[in-house]
Amino acid sequence: MTMSIRRIAIAAAGLALTAGVSAPSAASASSSAPTGTRSLAEVLLADGNQFDSNSADFDIVTEAVLAVLAAKPASPVKVLTDGSVPLTAFIPDDKAFRILAISLTGSGGTEQEVFGKVAGLGIDTVEQVLLYHVVPGATITSRAAARADGAALTTALGPTITVDVLNRHVPVIKLIDKDRDAANPMISRAALNINKGNVQIAHGISRVLRPVNL
Repeated sequence: MTMSIRRIAIAAAGLALTAGVSAPSAASASSSAPTGTRSLAEVLLADGNQFDSNSADFDIVTEAVLAVLAAKPASPVKVLTDGSVPLTAFIPDDKAFRILAISLTGSGGTEQEVFGKVAGLGIDTVEQVLLYHVVPGATITSRAAARADGAALTTALGPTITVDVLNRHVPVIKLIDKDRDAANPMISRAALNINKGNVQIAHGISRVLRPVNL
């Protein structure tokens, strides 16, 4: 489905940001509570923070976070820099953003070009999309997620995402967002439990979550 940048920007801008941090409405955190306080921002920046040709890493989402914080230092996205605050982030890999760019504009390009198209949505829209990928208040490991079929997770933006466990033992986990027409992302088995042992944890996903039906 081809969508205009204007359409996604207008739709996302209509959503209200939630200032507070709330725990997910369903699904439990890992039974062995982590104690580490390394932030996800530290992890994302650890590879040198450069665009490259590796579509399986997270350069574009890293640049998106930095762009939001540069423009809006008090943004709720800043929680990713505070490793003492428990949260779970579902982070799209660079290929996921290329898929989004193609959907929005009809073309992909290099990581830098894709980032330019994402940034072209406007900083407020980028901020809201990023917040839709963050579940505050709980450290949800892949093991906990695999036991949470049907759980609705409240995001930092407000709208929920739903966990759809296709295979608990492998695990194969899909996340259902608010766009009923676009394909839903899968949690990448190659990028599970990023920053494990810390109260902030992340899992790579194959597509960008969409907080509205487009």
